[in-house]
Amino acid sequence: MEIIEDISKIEKPFKNAVITIGNFDGVHKGHQALFQKVIEESKKIAGTSIAITFEPHPLKVLGKKSPPLITRRDQKFELISLSGLDKLISIPFTREFADISAKEFIDKLLIEKIGMKTIVVGPDYSFGKNREGDIDFLLKIREQKGFEVIVPDWVKDPDVSNGSEKDRISSTMIRNLVMDGRVDETKRFLGRHYQIRGKVVKGRERGGSKLGFPTANIKLHDELCPKMGVYAVTVETVKGNFKGVANIGYSPTFDDHLFTIEVHILDFTADIYGTRIRVNMIKRLRDEKKFGSIEELSTQIKSDIETAKTILN
Repeated sequence: MEIIEDISKIEKPFKNAVITIGNFDGVHKGHQALFQKVIEESKKIAGTSIAITFEPHPLKVLGKKSPPLITRRDQKFELISLSGLDKLISIPFTREFADISAKEFIDKLLIEKIGMKTIVVGPDYSFGKNREGDIDFLLKIREQKGFEVIVPDWVKDPDVSNGSEKDRISSTMIRNLVMDGRVDETKRFLGRHYQIRGKVVKGRERGGSKLGFPTANIKLHDELCPKMGVYAVTVETVKGNFKGVANIGYSPTFDDHLFTIEVHILDFTADIYGTRIRVNMIKRLRDEKKFGSIEELSTQIKSDIETAKTILN
């Protein structure tokens, strides 16, 4: 997949462009279904399959309250690239861009610049200044402008038969699950485990020396952090992939009031300070708890590790 971040470098329209547009936060199964529909339709007309997104998130630019992103830019691009699309166009979102009318957006960008022949969007899609462009707008102008509009049904929660619109897979649904610690439930909506990424930094150096369980301390890259507590995880490092136990929170037993994300990687002794790791959140084991002594905490960690091994095997 080719990633285009400067639309001025698009020298001519793409052949029979079939596009979808959105923020695609989380790149969940609903988004994935749109990508596959775009690929399917592009094959019918020997065309080019394209996703168009915006960076940064429009709400951040417009000064409105923005929820924490499920996937930051690099992860979002990486996940979209796995879909099999031909192109990903990332448009820098500015206040000036926000002032473009829906008509100009269609005429100048989608048709003249990109060569749109078909647009595939969800039922609630809107665009242009003041969100004046919507599905009705697209349907009214499609014949005059010479493009097709396809609006697939929502992708619903697979565990709810004949669900209503409130059961559709959405970024909000997934975000709420993560913040509630219900990370094991996100896989059926994402198609993968929820993952946090970050750089391994020097911590308080107490995991190995005081507890007997060395930890990788992570400087979080993501905006969305799971609920505080202890989790069974898998860890992707430069040295390979491993199982582990993660603690997210303030480690109240030590009473130093510092928020940390610490991962004890099982059967691992390599030095990975300064490298980036990816932590797949498999299941929340328990809340954080203040123990009466270091020994009590160490005993609990041993128990957490055994529980995690059972879950991860």
